[in-house]
Amino acid sequence: MPASKTKAKAGAKTGAKRGAKTGEKAKALQKQARTIERLLRKEYPDAHCELDYRSPLELAVATILSAQCTDKRVNMVTPALFARFPTAAALAEADQSDIEELINSTGFFRNKAKSIIGMAKAVVAKHGGEIPRTMDELFALPGIGRKTANVILGNAFGINEGVVVDTHVARLSKLLGLTRETDPVKIELALMPLFPRTSWALLSHLLIWHGRRVCDARKPRCADCVLRRICPSAA
Repeated sequence: MPASKTKAKAGAKTGAKRGAKTGEKAKALQKQARTIERLLRKEYPDAHCELDYRSPLELAVATILSAQCTDKRVNMVTPALFARFPTAAALAEADQSDIEELINSTGFFRNKAKSIIGMAKAVVAKHGGEIPRTMDELFALPGIGRKTANVILGNAFGINEGVVVDTHVARLSKLLGLTRETDPVKIELALMPLFPRTSWALLSHLLIWHGRRVCDARKPRCADCVLRRICPSAA
């Protein structure tokens, strides 16, 4: 057999072996992910979005406010904000200074107020005052990135378009060995094939609840962690 054909045959075998190993690794990682989901579902049966809202619009505003701010603080601010500006039209016509005063304690209040008004104006002008239900339409709104769009779709509309990646989800995904990516979008793309689409919205809540209650960034309580036996970072 000519040397060129021998090398080609050997290369094909090597490629096949590498492909098989890659496939086995992917299956093992998916199995790990499903185990994580099962254990967290059992640990946090009531996991849900901890931002208070009564409509898609309120959730959109609350999510904008939650940037670099705790959900608890946002929930303290939004009742007065929504009482004064209950609709997209009201928010669109609001003076920025009035909104700034109401959301001051959430931090970055000037930029947030500008985003809220810009988002509301676009919702009124392009969507009849109603928050749209698609990723592309939401992403086109001022102040709405992919993370916020996923929050709205998954929680307000029950649409699993993607996985919300906040600081907890990013941190735990790495600690649990689910991905080595650090960019939020790349983390999301790495997580999506590991979990059923129907679990994408809930997955974020499970990881966030676990990150807040047990896997604290500063003082993780590994001894109390339901994932300690399968977590590669537990030691």
